[in-house]
Amino acid sequence: MFQGSCVALITPMLDSPAGQSSIDWEAYDQLLAWHQAAKTAAVVVGGTTGESATLAPDEYEALVQRAVKRLGGHVLVIAGTGSSSTAQTIEKTQRAGALGADAALVVTPAYNRPSQRGLMAHYLAVADHSPLPMLLYNVPSRTAVDLSPETAIALNQHERIVGIKEAVPDLTRLQKLIDAGMTVFSGDDPSFVAALKVGAAGVISVAANVVPRTMVRLCQAALSKDSEVAQVLDQSLQPLYAFLGVETNPVPVKWLLAKMGRCRDSLRLPLVSLDSQYHGDGERLIGHLERHEFS
Repeated sequence: MFQGSCVALITPMLDSPAGQSSIDWEAYDQLLAWHQAAKTAAVVVGGTTGESATLAPDEYEALVQRAVKRLGGHVLVIAGTGSSSTAQTIEKTQRAGALGADAALVVTPAYNRPSQRGLMAHYLAVADHSPLPMLLYNVPSRTAVDLSPETAIALNQHERIVGIKEAVPDLTRLQKLIDAGMTVFSGDDPSFVAALKVGAAGVISVAANVVPRTMVRLCQAALSKDSEVAQVLDQSLQPLYAFLGVETNPVPVKWLLAKMGRCRDSLRLPLVSLDSQYHGDGERLIGHLERHEFS
């Protein structure tokens, strides 16, 4: 299994007169090249941060295919394939495999709120039909359903299920998963260093969109038990983590990247651009981040 800093990649977009933005392929290619140069371990394409709920099937496939073409052999490409429908999740996972993705990140089914037995049946059905190794993804703040550690541990017995992205910042919970032999990636930027200290393999990060090199250095320090360096870097990024949570992800991260010249500040409805009350804090943050990233 891979380890370290993985980015939950945004999908850069262009505004259109009809209000339905198109994908900014030039910016996308530049972002992929940036992460390769930064030595990001993996990119998650078409996940929550990539506005997966608003992507058309052909757009999603093009995003995965382009990432595989640009990064293949250098950076792992993990396709976000989860949905509220088991049948659609199976289809999407199989398609990601055909397009050359290295793994699938499968979020718990949102909105319909299955029981633990339902989650077990869902994931086993997807894994049975998956051509790819799968990471479970638990983010109850988004999906309104919590994949329990006990269910995750049971699912980990399937040969296609190779780990979990756990976004609940609970070290006791993470320790239970790790002690059971699961490969765990934190899905919570503010607490991921603590997760690495107890044995997590890395982070699947929103902040890595903004400071990929720094996140790679931070993961390397934490994984090599260089606590002093890890603590300094982590502390320096806490203002970024806080800013990324002032509105729904990926609203703040896209605004920051636009101000840094990495993409346009374009989102698809029902998401809209960052409220102006946060702009001053964001502008003050950018100078610090750019100096830190390139120091």
